[in-house]
Amino acid sequence: MTDAAAELILASVRRPGSKAPLDVHLRGGVVAGISPAGTLAHKARPLRTVDCAGRFIIPGLWDEHVHFTQWALHANRLDLSAATSAHEAAAAVGRFIAADPAEGTGPGHPITAVGVGFRDALWPDTPTLAMLDAAAGKRPAALISHDLHCVWVNTAAARRYGLRVDASGLLREEPAFLLTRELGRLPDAVVDGWISQAAKDAAARGVVGVVDFEMTWNRDPWLRRMAAGFDSLRVEAGVYPADLERAAAEGLRTDREVPGGNGLLRTGPLKVLIDGSLNTRTAYCVDPYPFGGHGLLTVPIDELRALLRRARETGFVPAVHAIGDAANRVALDAFEHAGIGGRIEHAQFVRREDFARFAALGVVASVQPAHALDDRDAAEANWSGRTDRAFPLRSLLDAGATLALGSDAPVAALDPWAAVSAATTRSSFDGRDPWQPQEAITREQALAASTRGRDTVQVGSPADLVLLDADPLAVPDSGLAAMPVAATLVGGHFTYDGGWAASQG
Repeated sequence: MTDAAAELILASVRRPGSKAPLDVHLRGGVVAGISPAGTLAHKARPLRTVDCAGRFIIPGLWDEHVHFTQWALHANRLDLSAATSAHEAAAAVGRFIAADPAEGTGPGHPITAVGVGFRDALWPDTPTLAMLDAAAGKRPAALISHDLHCVWVNTAAARRYGLRVDASGLLREEPAFLLTRELGRLPDAVVDGWISQAAKDAAARGVVGVVDFEMTWNRDPWLRRMAAGFDSLRVEAGVYPADLERAAAEGLRTDREVPGGNGLLRTGPLKVLIDGSLNTRTAYCVDPYPFGGHGLLTVPIDELRALLRRARETGFVPAVHAIGDAANRVALDAFEHAGIGGRIEHAQFVRREDFARFAALGVVASVQPAHALDDRDAAEANWSGRTDRAFPLRSLLDAGATLALGSDAPVAALDPWAAVSAATTRSSFDGRDPWQPQEAITREQALAASTRGRDTVQVGSPADLVLLDADPLAVPDSGLAAMPVAATLVGGHFTYDGGWAASQG
């Protein structure tokens, strides 16, 4: 960031739902004054003034759950999201390899072909090792599912990475996570360049900050990037249980600023995964899956409770990944037992008797509304007629819970307007009826859940702001996901403006 004391006037802006133009004075990284347009008293020295021409101003948007490195890598890998069968996905890999027969840096070290975004829960056929072998041949191939909880590999990849796989070629949960991390071991300069571009793209959608749950020791890579000039976003870097004691010993605490991060880097929550995902049929649920079983509880209850107690002792806010309703019950029980509040990440299925427990225990529901549109078919396939409490945003709010919206990128796009649209319409506008529309929330509620509860721009608020070319309370439902962002500011400095603000000097 440049000089935090720089002053700026955003002239002629409007709050959503209002026609009255305002001038907003930014100083020292905060909103120092708001006055009717043309009446803001300038100090003795002139201030830079940007004419915003009646654009709408809102607090900056946060994505409360991303895997930022995976998101940046995702854009540079083979996209398999459109594959409607295992055979179709394998054929896409074969075409990719035929068009890019790279053999790497030396004999015996061919570059692994990495694909992303497949959804095998909806496929009519079953992935097999032999199928991917036939498509990829001797070239290692590793395909990462859209939810990151599954990787489909061929024999060459299994051999390269020392993997034990069965005839399916599928790795699930922790083995999948381990391989995904290994696949991300690319030169720092390459990854950091992709991350810089991904951050700029996020700023162009109004994002001022992210909670990054990348599955690695994440502080040092972000310090490296910020030392090199990264300044597009604020970052809260999460910690996983394997690194908790290291983090505590080095003085890290949730929400504490990290020295050397230029004021942009803070330590995030302690992330604990206790069940799987819907696509892999490993989310831990009360009702059995059609093929049998209830999914996986990946952390024993006593271990989870001990982790949450240790989080309380070391100053970390726990963020517990719980998708199934049984997992959410276990997580809430553990929060209550440990005497600590925190967050539940996802909360895709929740028992009705557990809705009120979120507020009572001080547990935020960190949810990803776009998943409701992505997962509706898989949910209906598994629990037809019993999905009325799937992605229960309205029910959680009505029970007093606090919502925080995110994307879980790369599971969904890092775009808060997609989340706001999904939360308020429950529709992807593909000709189908909205899914469980009784669980939709209002635009005001969705925006508050995307701005850390900041309903409007006020004096004393951080100068993390977004300027919009349309009123977010008035655009048609069908246009909300494509909300036109005119500019984004972090700490009073433009991180995106499309060129119009910079042209004013």
